[in-house]
Amino acid sequence: MNLFRLSGDLSHLLAIIILLMKIWKTRSCAGISGKSQILFAIVFTTRYLDLFTNFISLYNSVMKCIYIGCALFTVYLIYMKFKATYDGNHDTFRAEFLVVPVGGLAFLVNHEFTPLEILWTFSIYLESVAILPQLFMISKTGEAETITTHYLFALGLYRALYLINWVWRYYNEGFFDLIAIVAGCVQTILYCDFFYLYITKVLKGKKLSLPA
Repeated sequence: MNLFRLSGDLSHLLAIIILLMKIWKTRSCAGISGKSQILFAIVFTTRYLDLFTNFISLYNSVMKCIYIGCALFTVYLIYMKFKATYDGNHDTFRAEFLVVPVGGLAFLVNHEFTPLEILWTFSIYLESVAILPQLFMISKTGEAETITTHYLFALGLYRALYLINWVWRYYNEGFFDLIAIVAGCVQTILYCDFFYLYITKVLKGKKLSLPA
C-alpha cells in the first residue's frame, strides 16, 4: 500500500467520523441527505460482498467492516433514531435516476461478467455519483452547516487522493483499472465547484452556499 491510498483511506474515515459526530452530538441529521447515505450504504454493501471469501489483509478486512457498518449505522440514525430532524422536504433528488442507469452500465461495461464482479463495478459507478443528492439538497436550501462542509471536503479529498494512488500504481506497479479511474475522475469533477467554495468561503469563516 502506498502513501496516497493510505491517506485516502484516512480521509474517508475522517469524513465518516465527522458525519457521525455531527449527527450524534447535535442529535440531529438536519442538512444531511438521507438519499446520499442510502446510496453509500448500497455502494459498500455491494462492493464488499467478498468480505468472507477473499482475504487480502487484516487492514483491508477491518476497513471493509468499518465502511459497511458505519454506512448502515448512518442510515439508521437518519431514518429511525433521529427521523424527526430529517429534512425530507429538501432531500428530493430522484435517486432512482442514478441507480437504474448505473446498474445497466455495470452489466454492459465490466471486467468480468460474474455476479460479484458486476456488483463491484456497480458500486464503483454508483459511488461516483452518490454525493449528488447531498449537493442538490445544499443547492435547494442555499447553504450548509460548517461541519457538513468539512465532511464533504474530507470525502472529496479521499477520492482525489485515490486518483493520485491510481497514477502512482500505474507508474510503479504497471497496474491500470480504467473503470475505477474514469469513475474516480467523474466523482472528483463533481466536487470541483464545492472545493472552490470551501476554500474561498468556509476556510475564511464564511457560510457555504451553492448557486441554486
